[in-house]
Amino acid sequence: MSTARGRLSPVRRQRLPERPSDRTPDRAANGTVDRTADTSGDRMADAAPDLVPDLATERISWSVGPVDPYADALRSGRGPLFLRRTDGWLLPLEVERWCARPDAADLSALRQCEGAVLDIGCGPGRLVAELAARGHRVLGIDVSEAAVAHTVRLGGQALRRSVFETLPGEGRWDTALLIDGNIGIGGDPGALIARVGALLGPGGLLLAEAAPVDVDERVQVRVDDGRGAAGTLFPWARVGTPALLRHAHRLGWRPVRQWVVDGRPFVALRPGADRPTASRTSSHSADSTKRPAVISSHRDRNPLPESVVAAS
Repeated sequence: MSTARGRLSPVRRQRLPERPSDRTPDRAANGTVDRTADTSGDRMADAAPDLVPDLATERISWSVGPVDPYADALRSGRGPLFLRRTDGWLLPLEVERWCARPDAADLSALRQCEGAVLDIGCGPGRLVAELAARGHRVLGIDVSEAAVAHTVRLGGQALRRSVFETLPGEGRWDTALLIDGNIGIGGDPGALIARVGALLGPGGLLLAEAAPVDVDERVQVRVDDGRGAAGTLFPWARVGTPALLRHAHRLGWRPVRQWVVDGRPFVALRPGADRPTASRTSSHSADSTKRPAVISSHRDRNPLPESVVAAS
């Protein structure tokens, strides 16, 4: 990948000033994050409660008691797995595709990535691993422990963290990904886009995948394996390209490219000069971010603390 497409030169010895927001959880011997040693969520709650979803609820949104259909699907690499609306309507989830290597549609989005990339709702980590192989500094975040563990096994860097929690490198990421329907995280696309605006650096890029139909809905869903195992209800959103552009336009974002590959529509967006700051994001999303979220350039910057990038 050429420098023009945003490959960063190695800067792993460059240590950023350690702020509470940049301190990462301890990592267990198997590479997964040890949440028991991570108090950053508590610090975040004290500092800015409006930006913190109900993390206790969020952690179990994709499971019910000892049954976790999402984790089971990731371990097996196959479905069936669905999002079930309260009216019984089922949205099939493409577990096999998520657990495979990136396909042509995925690669069309990854080729647009610039510099350091944050994959929001990284799932089993296929995009994180591919971007790392292409020379990008990349971090995946997901609230699913199974997803983070799978990403680490692929050789990627990942944190078990909500997009609405404190993240490394806030305000310094070059590209953010919302692929595989993750524009629906938290059930409020506007609040999510505003949060992404606070995570990106000046001139940053958001690559989002829209639903392949003209839809703009906010619903309550649960993960269901079609065999009786289901998680708790959580808010989700589905937006097609027109709705996604409307939500972004209201926040001052501008589209720079739209394309479709294999029936999957994508939009590349950049924030305007008056994009929301972290404080404005807090005000904008005070209600929506208390709800559970699920399963995100060539400037020489390193938004990842050394402890996260050491293995890259």
